[in-house]
Amino acid sequence: MTDYLDLNRTAWTEDAVNYVEPGRRSWAGDPEWGIWGIPETEVGMLPDVAGMDAIELGCGTAYVSAWLARRGARPVGIDPTPAQLATARMLQDEFDLHFPLIEARAEQLPFPDESFDLAISEYGAAIWADPYAWIPEAARVLRPGGELVFLGNSTLISLCVNDDEYIPAGPTLLRPQFGMHRFDWDDDPPTVEFHLSHGDWIRLLRASGFEILDLLELQPPEGATTTYPWVTAEWARQWPSEEVWRARKHG
Repeated sequence: MTDYLDLNRTAWTEDAVNYVEPGRRSWAGDPEWGIWGIPETEVGMLPDVAGMDAIELGCGTAYVSAWLARRGARPVGIDPTPAQLATARMLQDEFDLHFPLIEARAEQLPFPDESFDLAISEYGAAIWADPYAWIPEAARVLRPGGELVFLGNSTLISLCVNDDEYIPAGPTLLRPQFGMHRFDWDDDPPTVEFHLSHGDWIRLLRASGFEILDLLELQPPEGATTTYPWVTAEWARQWPSEEVWRARKHG
């Protein structure tokens, strides 16, 4: 585990400065999801979180936790990268909205069993932590009936995206679906992501004690733009570049 954790933490430490302004904009706005900024009113990713104890897994600048707090939840943000948490704490002071922020990894959470009603991740643990470790751990800390919601790259984009992130994905499968799990990217510095097929996600969620509620395949609205070069709006209007899984822990 430590090899990918160390690689990713190094990358996110170096990149932390580039997420200060995006984080600030997200803290200031209403919930918008993914690289296309699709409004929550269109996605329907969140349950009614008022009164919930919530944990954001891989919170980065913690704007998702801020959205949850404003909706009446009691969030805790965890992230393995101190530089990202430093930005989150700075934004907490700027917006006068405070909740616990803890340096920890989603694969080994420092909380007792059945501590939370909601576990959520948007491009945090959802893609940067090994799902065969973090999904069972999310199940452990959720109460019976608690919900797990996570957003990341779609299975399809993971098969079509180029090794060079500056070349947009095309309509061709570039890697096999069978056996997909760990993706080592030769970035500078190198990073590691995790992506599964839909069948493997279903089996893992069920084996971890979850009932699957929904799979949302996101389509950006007309005119949507992104700062990420590895996919175009034209591609993402035809095929999902992002997807959301929603699941409930069995009672």
